[in-house]
Amino acid sequence: MVGEFEVTDEDLAGRISLLDTKSGKLETPAFFPVVNPFKSEITIKDIEDVGFKNIITNAYLIKKNFGKNIDIHKLLDFNGIIMTDSGAYQILQYGDIDISNREIVQYEKEIDTDIAVFLDLPTGDTENRKEAEASVKTTLERAREIEDLIKNDERRIWVHPIQGGKFLDLVSYSALEADKNEIFKMLALGSPTVVMEKYNYSLLIDMIFSAKSNVSRGKPFHLFGGGVPHIIPLAVALGVDSFDSASYILYARDNRYLTRSRVYKLEELEYFPCSCPVCLKYTPKDLLEMPKNERIKLLALHNLYVIREEINATKQAIKEGRLFEYIQEKAYSHPAVYTAFKKLLKYKDYLEKYDPRVKGEVKGIFLFDNNSLERPEIIRHEKFMSTYSTNNDTAIIICNRSYYTAGTIKYNADVYLFDPFYGLIPKDLWEVYPYFQTEYPSEEIDQMVLENTKNKVINFLRSKKYNKVDFIGCEKYSLHIDSIKSLFS
Repeated sequence: MVGEFEVTDEDLAGRISLLDTKSGKLETPAFFPVVNPFKSEITIKDIEDVGFKNIITNAYLIKKNFGKNIDIHKLLDFNGIIMTDSGAYQILQYGDIDISNREIVQYEKEIDTDIAVFLDLPTGDTENRKEAEASVKTTLERAREIEDLIKNDERRIWVHPIQGGKFLDLVSYSALEADKNEIFKMLALGSPTVVMEKYNYSLLIDMIFSAKSNVSRGKPFHLFGGGVPHIIPLAVALGVDSFDSASYILYARDNRYLTRSRVYKLEELEYFPCSCPVCLKYTPKDLLEMPKNERIKLLALHNLYVIREEINATKQAIKEGRLFEYIQEKAYSHPAVYTAFKKLLKYKDYLEKYDPRVKGEVKGIFLFDNNSLERPEIIRHEKFMSTYSTNNDTAIIICNRSYYTAGTIKYNADVYLFDPFYGLIPKDLWEVYPYFQTEYPSEEIDQMVLENTKNKVINFLRSKKYNKVDFIGCEKYSLHIDSIKSLFS
């Protein structure tokens, strides 16, 4: 049934899902390449050949150039899933367009698109709160204005944009109100493009969280203009299901070459760090010596391959339950991405809330440094230990598993394993996931991690009011263990 949304895998607040459309199932996370059929050095067939079975185009431009009696799939010669924007981007660029909200909605129905957006009013990057408030108010009014046109439409998924820009309270309000309208089966965050162009990824994380934390998990969530690979997994971690952008062609026209970690000017490259068909066949020097249109086409194709690769890598990370590790790795690609990652960690309780407790195939988790302490497994352990019931007034802390064998310890005591990341792990849980399946550096544990863990252990022992604490085999962590000992000797 059109609009049915089935989640198949989850990690953090991200998910792999299937969305039913009349032209087939869309697996998310998904990227919609923006197609302008009137100005492009790359064809829709080229986009298909890269592996994309879904695109987005502009219904307003289609109407202006082709008029009525158009079937969008026949016009574009594309049998996949087509999403249409309404012309809101043109409003953002030029201030207004010569069509009404109801007219464009009716037109999107007539051309038989699969996923459609009504004519919202983008907030953009305005600093003026009154303008931002007006964009939210107008967008919500326009959604109600076309309810009679779309409420019985079973052929399309209608998208409700969320506005508010950098005013996060307005984003939250817009999201809450949009989510209430059950006619709309998909939600989308508008106006992020200008934020991303300025590399203000930290604000983007705030905007996504403000929207996602105020809407239902049962609706797919789209990010307009999300076209740079290095920010995709962070957005997915917060629950973004799909993206669209013309970045692949816009960057190509500016001689910009995408990688999964950063953007290069073609003139800066001696070698292509990629093995897509374009990069296997040509060198940077080859492309620079080509006629402009040919170079743009090849760069655009490469950029699409990279975006598709990033989407697939993010999905694989979700499948393996390694999305946190993956975004932690991505964080070091650029200072702006690292700043966004640190902002993401401020929403760790939100990520933990939706991160599944049980995952299909149990895999070990990797812990690296102080940032790893913010992942859901660590947070859950801390919550568990805060309510843990003790049985004795003596605690024995073992720092090396090999020191514990059946019958070795016969005291009437609570026995714990000291772990540099988790802190204290009760003996009965040593072989339980995720403790036994956790890997971390065998040498040179981050001192910030050990200091943090030391404080957690001290707080736990004090809260449980142990009269005596013994330590066994803790020479490796003597610097921190000795300071704990001194408090309980």
